[in-house]
Amino acid sequence: MTGIIFKPIGAVHSPFKQPQGTPIQAAASREAQGVIDLLPEYQEGLQDLEGFSHLILLYHFHLSGGFSLKVKPFLDEESRGVFATRAPARPNPIGFSVVRLERVAGTRLYIREVDIVDGTPLLDIKPYVPQFDCREGAKSGWLAKNLEKLDLARDDGRFLK
Repeated sequence: MTGIIFKPIGAVHSPFKQPQGTPIQAAASREAQGVIDLLPEYQEGLQDLEGFSHLILLYHFHLSGGFSLKVKPFLDEESRGVFATRAPARPNPIGFSVVRLERVAGTRLYIREVDIVDGTPLLDIKPYVPQFDCREGAKSGWLAKNLEKLDLARDDGRFLK
């Protein structure tokens, strides 16, 4: 296999200046506001985006340090396989979040429900479509017993460089 190179299309700005203390999922960050600054060469790609209430953001976990195939996730005390977690320390440190789109102004997207560290490189934006992205009967695996902890869970720095 050959290497893959991604070029950021912009950056996400948020009130979270470091991983420690950042909510671990957007669902636990309902009031946090942020801004996406898209590079000017991608502005045309924003056409028709304002009709969507939510966006899927794909980004680079640029502050994550290395990876392990077994990790202790934020919502559990037991080590789990990294692919059964949303931990930022991964073989390819790619994150995703579903955020609420407030408005688009030029190359700026104003968003809410942000769980991303300020300055994070943005790789892609996709519209969230409930009929595509919500699955009836979906199961949450080992997380099901820990979901009540989500609103209080914050990054404690365990996956930093």
